[in-house]
Amino acid sequence: MLLSIHPENPQIRLINQVVECLKDGGIIIYPTDTIYGLGCDIHHPKAIERICKIKNVDPKKAQLSFICRDLSHLSDYTKSINTPLYRILKNYLPGPFTFILPASKQVPKILKNKKETIGLRVPNNIICMSILDSMESPLLSTSLPGEEVQEYTNPEIIYETFGKQVDFVIDGGPGGIIPSTIVDCTSDEWLVTREGLGEWRA
Repeated sequence: MLLSIHPENPQIRLINQVVECLKDGGIIIYPTDTIYGLGCDIHHPKAIERICKIKNVDPKKAQLSFICRDLSHLSDYTKSINTPLYRILKNYLPGPFTFILPASKQVPKILKNKKETIGLRVPNNIICMSILDSMESPLLSTSLPGEEVQEYTNPEIIYETFGKQVDFVIDGGPGGIIPSTIVDCTSDEWLVTREGLGEWRA
């Protein structure tokens, strides 16, 4: 189903509809502050497997990320954050950045890679925030399959392509074409592993 949700004043009724779907193990395509993404509740392994099937990837090798509603929520899913790292996260989030961090025990096994790390985001997007505010869990965040990102800026085209494989496609207006900047913070030297929309100045 294609759901049109206002990007600045999301309709509570529609947000609740999406949240109920996610809590029941559904998967969605939704707008972020960068590109449209595939998502589900991180505590539903079968939903994660469905997403990996759409992307044709092995869950253990997929290096999946998820989004949290704020820095406090994010800190539940990574091991202790020292003061310099906390300052960096506070400066750059919410925003178009994915931080690779050591995964805590609260991260489901299916999402952990061999290095026991996880990608975490707090996107600057009102629809995302509205969904997360009504959920207790973070939301899986991964790009749509394929190389032609330009094709995935129009929610109606996204729906035509993926509508039968997901439960909801959220139309929150045109999407971007540049993904988030990825910063690996698993060692003392923070490293940008993908240049994206976020400008890294640390």
